[in-house]
Amino acid sequence: MSLSPREINQLRKIVQIAEKLIAKGAEPNVAAKPKAAKAASAGKRMRRSGPALVAFRKMLKAERKRGVSVAELAKKHGISPAYIYQL
Repeated sequence: MSLSPREINQLRKIVQIAEKLIAKGAEPNVAAKPKAAKAASAGKRMRRSGPALVAFRKMLKAERKRGVSVAELAKKHGISPAYIYQL
């Protein structure tokens, strides 16, 4: 089985890339963060459970009874308006 000139060219490119990676070495990737750190820094919403969830629901219901708009509550607490209506 012989390789075509195109396949040989592709293999040469792969070898060049591999050589560059080997020459670069195993440098630590400073930019990489754990997923949890990325989520916290990106402002990603977190799931509440247990007693914290019960207290949060009570607080949301109390604020709604006082006339605070759903949009304001959603923005303030980082949740969706649909979640407030769901409660």
